[in-house]
Amino acid sequence: MDIVAKLISLWVETLIFYYASAIFCVYLGLGIISAFVLRKYYYMSKIPDYNEVLSSPFAPSISILAPAYNEGLNIVENVKALLSLYYANFEVIVINDGSKDDTLEKLITAFELEKISFVVDERIQSAEIRGIYKSRKMAMNNLTIIDKINGGKADALNAGLNVSKGEYFISIDADSIIDPYALQKMVKPFLQGTKEKRVIATGGVIRIANSCEIEDGHLVKIHLPDKLLPLFQVLEYNRSFLLGRLAWSKLNGLLIVSGALGLFDKEIVIACGGYHRHTVGEDMELVVRMRRYMTDHKEKYKVEYIPDPLCWTEAPGKVKHFVRQRNRWTRGTIETLLRHKGLFMNPKYGIMGLVSHPFWVLFEWLAPILELFGILYFIIIAILGFANWPYFFIVLFFVYFFSVAFTTYSILFDHVAFFRYKKKGMVFRQLFAALLEPVLFHPLVLYSAIKGNFDYFVLRKRSWGNMTRVGLNNLGKKED
Repeated sequence: MDIVAKLISLWVETLIFYYASAIFCVYLGLGIISAFVLRKYYYMSKIPDYNEVLSSPFAPSISILAPAYNEGLNIVENVKALLSLYYANFEVIVINDGSKDDTLEKLITAFELEKISFVVDERIQSAEIRGIYKSRKMAMNNLTIIDKINGGKADALNAGLNVSKGEYFISIDADSIIDPYALQKMVKPFLQGTKEKRVIATGGVIRIANSCEIEDGHLVKIHLPDKLLPLFQVLEYNRSFLLGRLAWSKLNGLLIVSGALGLFDKEIVIACGGYHRHTVGEDMELVVRMRRYMTDHKEKYKVEYIPDPLCWTEAPGKVKHFVRQRNRWTRGTIETLLRHKGLFMNPKYGIMGLVSHPFWVLFEWLAPILELFGILYFIIIAILGFANWPYFFIVLFFVYFFSVAFTTYSILFDHVAFFRYKKKGMVFRQLFAALLEPVLFHPLVLYSAIKGNFDYFVLRKRSWGNMTRVGLNNLGKKED
């Protein structure tokens, strides 16, 4: 019996070792690719760009779609910021998705809105539109407010698409702050695209706005978050955007463009049927479906990524709100991967089928489950007296060291490339947080992912859920 137990233990430990090694190798490879891409982008950005073209009235038209549900705290300041973006040919469409607070009333008062007659071209299905509002001020003739019955974020975006006039559209979160030059930077890849390889979407870096100074929807001064939880998310976002998505974009294997900031080719989105209305991961699902559409129609394409920090958003400051958010992200990932399970190891879809989709299945979805299995396994064998303690501590040290080293790399990477956190103390605070992150933050991420799997497969939960916000203008204030 002891021999059998030891053989099983050896087999499981070997499996865990090779799985962990595979994860480390993949992330190391992505980090190296990102370094070369960012270096090239850094030098290319110094070359005269498309400002003259983009400031002309002949610049490609862009519709900014901002779904809003109970966003009364931020909505007026955010819309003012959107209207002041540096771009010649754009419109702002705010979709009030059946808010129960004073979101619509604040918009009507602040922008002197009046209800107008408007014929909606329903190319994509969405919940009923109750009214469309325009400002009495001529200076705001590019602002449109849609008031509709609640249908969720994806449904709100579909309603916005039906009303929009732009060639391209950008989907943003109403609780986010966009860099004034974001449209100019994000539209560049579309202008650089060719008939042989069409750009269908671009995404940008998302940053954490907690504790930053914000006035009238504009970022005035950048600070690191005062609380540990948002600070850990700063590190996480750095790794994800600078060392993950940048590399996947270079490999043309990017499966997600953040719902907080993504620019899309409207023609392709409508041809694909718009956003899937019954999912909590509408951003990832749409990108995957667009990519499948292009491959199925034998058209070459690219999904690009802009490494500049173009958007700042409020991160959850409380554990319960964080868990709720990551639970939703997990369920959205599962929905997308299962809905498009035909991609898995399918050579027809190239990098997406052979690399990207398997990566998300093995290292994004299944990693927390396997990690939980490993923890439970070790607890059991420790109780039974079969624990290989030297092996355990070696693996633990290896995992901790790699995590801290990779995070440190992303911190320095970001500091050298963008120099957003200018005070030296800010960098040292991030480095200190990197030492604590594997112990304090990762268990919370693991719990959220496991709960997301449980809610999806056992409780069959499909709802979006709510997130309580502090309000962007309050983010710079010290929290209790």
